[in-house]
Amino acid sequence: MAKKPVRKEPPRIENRAARHNYHIDEELEAGIVLEGSEVKSLRAGRANIKDAYAGEKDGEIWLFNAHIDEYEQANRFNHFSRRPRKLLLHKREVRKLIGLVATKGITLVPLRVYFNKKGIAKVMLAIARGKKDYDKRETEKKRDWQREKAAIMKHKL
Repeated sequence: MAKKPVRKEPPRIENRAARHNYHIDEELEAGIVLEGSEVKSLRAGRANIKDAYAGEKDGEIWLFNAHIDEYEQANRFNHFSRRPRKLLLHKREVRKLIGLVATKGITLVPLRVYFNKKGIAKVMLAIARGKKDYDKRETEKKRDWQREKAAIMKHKL
């Protein structure tokens, strides 16, 4: 019997700087409205969400400043690379997020863009508060100590 072909997992686009710059309070998954050329570009891993953020516009949640490269084979049917993209959430989630964003210091930050098992593009959003410089230094010290501790324990065994 022939083996099934191994399906290659499409790359996840991650915002690694988000965990460094923000305290993550809560995470939630949202769908994203994309054009065909954007999906092709995402599947190729050609996107950047480092500077992206989510916000309220006309009573809905939108993803702003996310860069998805133009898909070269799309020709004239291509998309604008930094256009705002609508996020798909339940109404109660939208109301909750709009209320939180109105609160001072709360931001909606995309952590990663990925395809779920059904092949649907999703965005993992984080409800976050910005870190101060001293918070960032403290986090770095803790991470260094954990690394040193693991090395000591490995050396002892």
